[in-house]
Amino acid sequence: MDPSEYTTMYEVEDHHWWYVGMRHITKTLLDHYVGKHIPMILDAGCGTGANLVLLGEYGVAIGVDIEPAALELCRRRQLSRLIGGSVTRLPFADESFDMVTSFEVLYHLAVADDRQGLKEFARVLRPGGWLLLRLPAYNWLRGKHDLAVHTRHRYTTTEVKNKVTMAGFAIVGLSYANCLLFPLAVAKRLMERVWPSGTGSDVGPPPPGNRWLAAILSAEAAWLRQRSLPWGLSVVCLARKVEE
Repeated sequence: MDPSEYTTMYEVEDHHWWYVGMRHITKTLLDHYVGKHIPMILDAGCGTGANLVLLGEYGVAIGVDIEPAALELCRRRQLSRLIGGSVTRLPFADESFDMVTSFEVLYHLAVADDRQGLKEFARVLRPGGWLLLRLPAYNWLRGKHDLAVHTRHRYTTTEVKNKVTMAGFAIVGLSYANCLLFPLAVAKRLMERVWPSGTGSDVGPPPPGNRWLAAILSAEAAWLRQRSLPWGLSVVCLARKVEE
């Protein structure tokens, strides 16, 4: 990811509708499926730390990231349980955690082999431990945002299901997210291809209607407690490590 993207992310992720809404989805899934107390949590690819703050409400949350600039921004949030490292070679002993989360990480160019990342998540999880993944959806939706954030691949639910299962997990919930705004996003990406307009990611200051957009994702969060969504801009997967 371009270094400037980390600074922008840090500045907006507490208030921007996408980050707020996705954290609402995370919280809903944790509360509904996992519970309020998760002793040891690893956020693999913790970025600038907003998700770590949320995860800290459930247990001891540790963040690992390969980018020193991201970890420094985490420290600005007064987060201290941080370590530098790659998600494909986690610096932790086997069966150290009760849950691993990884939000928009395995898709990245820096992760050459997402299967190795999933194997590492399984290695550091205790038997029956939880995995919560979020990844960008549909490779045909690639645009200038993907160039800015160094996207290697965008996923379908089928791809995620196959990879997660092969890594030794049982799927608990699998869905697309950001479904209701999907048609607008598709139109925007198609327009970018016809009329290119500079570079840079889609991350920026909260737009007009920010609160309403966040409310849309909050409504999706309630839906995801019971059923999946047929399409969307993200794939969300909740799984458990198979107990041998």
